[in-house]
Amino acid sequence: MIDQDSPAFDPHMLEALICPHTQGRLDYDAAAQELISKKAGLAFPIRNGIPVMLIDEARKL
Repeated sequence: MIDQDSPAFDPHMLEALICPHTQGRLDYDAAAQELISKKAGLAFPIRNGIPVMLIDEARKL
């Protein structure tokens, strides 16, 4: 669920962000508030509109 009071993630940021593990493309999952790296099999959380691009914080798919 998206909190209406927290800042939203700007999907245009995907143009500048890459997976820190594979340096590959990321997909935005708005419902889960995650950035998905299919190649790495990881989902990076977005907290308060800010992507947390730390491998230790990522969820395995």
